[in-house]
Order: sequence, then structure tokens, then C-alpha cells
Amino acid sequence: MKIKSLLIIGAIAAAFVTPDYAMAKPKPTKPDLSDKKEDAKEGKERPKIDREKIKERLKAAFDKRKKNHKDAKRKGQKVLQKGRAFGKLVRDDEKVKELRDSFNAAAKEHHSQVKDLHKQLKDASDEDKEGLREQMQTLRKEWFENMKGNREEVRERIKDIREEFKNKRDEVIDANKEESAEAGE
Repeated sequence: MKIKSLLIIGAIAAAFVTPDYAMAKPKPTKPDLSDKKEDAKEGKERPKIDREKIKERLKAAFDKRKKNHKDAKRKGQKVLQKGRAFGKLVRDDEKVKELRDSFNAAAKEHHSQVKDLHKQLKDASDEDKEGLREQMQTLRKEWFENMKGNREEVRERIKDIREEFKNKRDEVIDANKEESAEAGE
């Protein structure tokens, strides 16, 4: 009985509240057109649009964008990490390229070996599957060792590049001071 009376009271309350929502709308306002009418009455005209001029400006903007886009492609990506990244120096280094190519070749070879083992694994019996799984595990361990070795070689080469292109400003300044001191004597 209590639930039924609560539902009835809720329905009645909802019925009383809905007209308030329907009435609580902002009144629509009409835009003020009096200025435009006055301008038209006074003889003021809108400025005329020169379509040819707009086309020329757009064409110039598109040409400028296209030129900048080509220049950006030619220059390559800018290095944002000042002093800590060697970007193009590392990418263009012959030894790093050689390491990358050899690693890619090794990756393709490893991938083909794993693919062959997977094919053999599908067709193998239960006894042979254990041996194939062991071979796959050893291949995986060897692959991780090769990856670590390659990473270490690349790190060493990057350290060499850093040393090669290190800013030797202080040494040059000290050498110049010594030369000027000797010349002054």
C-alpha cells in the first residue's frame, strides 16, 4: 500500500513540475536591423568585394605555403633537443648505416627461421613439438643477445660521434691565451 501511494504522489509531483520546465524558456529576441535600414536610407553602400584581388591573394598564399612545404621537406626534421641529440649526424654516419643494414638482414633471417619452425610445428607430432619449441626458445635467446650487442655497438658509435663533434671551446681559448702570453713577452 505504501509503495502504491508513493508512486501516485511521485506522478502527481512530476505532473506539477513539467509545466514549469515548459515555461522556463528564454524569450526569443529579434535581431536589431535598424542600423542596416538607416544605412540604406542614407545612401551608404556596402564596400564592393573585388573577387580578382581575393583570388590573387589566395594564390600567393598557396604558392608561399607550397614553397615553404618543399623547403621543410628538403631541410628535414629539426632537432629540438639542444645539445643532446645528434639526429642527422647519427643517421648519416656510415658505420651506423652499416650496423642498421646488418641488423635488418639478421632480422629477416631470424624471421624466416621462426616462420619455418612454426610451419614444422603445425605438422609435427607431440614428441617433435617439444624439440621444435626448444629450438624456438634458443632462437629467441640468441635474437635477444644479438639485439643487445647491436644496441651496444650503436651506443659506442654515438659516443665516438659525440667525442668527435664535442665543443672544444675552452681548450681553444686556453691555447690562444698561451700564444698571446708568449707573443707579449
